[in-house]
Amino acid sequence: MGWYNKRLSKSIWVFHVSASPCNNCDIEILDLLTPRYDVERFGIKLVGSVRHADVLLVSGVANNKVAPKVKYLYEQAPKPCFVVGVGTCPASGCCFKKSYNVPGKVEETIPINLYIPGCPPKPEAMIEGVVKLVEVLNG
Repeated sequence: MGWYNKRLSKSIWVFHVSASPCNNCDIEILDLLTPRYDVERFGIKLVGSVRHADVLLVSGVANNKVAPKVKYLYEQAPKPCFVVGVGTCPASGCCFKKSYNVPGKVEETIPINLYIPGCPPKPEAMIEGVVKLVEVLNG
């Protein structure tokens, strides 16, 4: 696992999993790719296939329809794969937590390694969260 952590410190490939979000977090995630924040200068790259991902970035709540698909995506990701919950929805369910359509937190569907709180979290918070994940892995 040591070689994998060293590789993560140089380049992190992230796949965005949209699990029934309200799209506020999604807009902030896309803002990370703009020239203002330019996360690619840190070696963080958004990829289009879960099979290439080192990290899954999950936004939204996993409702009854989406939860099996989120689990299937997690199973397809190469291991070890780290999961980051973006926003209040993956952490607590937010205003949807007592809904008939939400079976529980995202953590009950897939394991989450790191939460980035906020509704929506700012791009700076997301960058800081992924950097802290890398520090923990390399520590």
